[in-house]
Amino acid sequence: MQERLQKLIARAGICSRRKAEELISQGRVKVNNEPAKIGQKADLKTDKITVDGRPLHSQKKRYFLLYKPRGYVTTMKDEFSRPCITELLQSQHIRERLFTVGRLDYDSEGLIIVTNDGELANKISHPSFEIQKTYRVILGRPLSDVDRKSIEKGVPVDGKKVKVSELKVLENPKHIELTIHEGRNRIIRRLMEKMNYNIQRLIRVRIGKLSLRGLKEGTFREVTGEEIEKEVKPKAPKK
Repeated sequence: MQERLQKLIARAGICSRRKAEELISQGRVKVNNEPAKIGQKADLKTDKITVDGRPLHSQKKRYFLLYKPRGYVTTMKDEFSRPCITELLQSQHIRERLFTVGRLDYDSEGLIIVTNDGELANKISHPSFEIQKTYRVILGRPLSDVDRKSIEKGVPVDGKKVKVSELKVLENPKHIELTIHEGRNRIIRRLMEKMNYNIQRLIRVRIGKLSLRGLKEGTFREVTGEEIEKEVKPKAPKK
């Protein structure tokens, strides 16, 4: 049965659908030795599909929950030779071609999903599904009541309000937890900078109901796709 190339590539564990479209646009995907086009369909059983010259084939799906330490990038390779989370996985002899679902910036730490299941990655990472993510934020000074109320109402960052689903001030008033579903780059750091707060530490503690339970910095555990889908329930995409 013919299906869109980006879906076949994602299912084979190469990357997400969106990334697959980029590969097609860059001429890195071929069907029967001809450069592929966006929107093209093919049948994995009857067509020869290659990505960067490598034949496309299905592989066992694997899923990991990883505690990314500070000072690591969430890409598989880094042009500046900074430590990548790939190294953490390879240290335990995980050799599959994997990628992260979403991202955490270099200075942040916490929970990230690593997989080769492009379909699931697309479901979790696409903004329209509004997956809730919770972050523990350690500030340079206590969060004031006035600023807390402002954040709860929504603070514009680059012309768009940041919508916080929940904000908790913990026992230490410098420690807060923010739950948010949008994925703009470094959005929590930019939000707190807008409010004139310095972030000393930023930790993602939950994605949906998945948490850092049992994980220490730099460690990971393997889970099933069913567990992830059960604990990370996306909303119906907005039309």
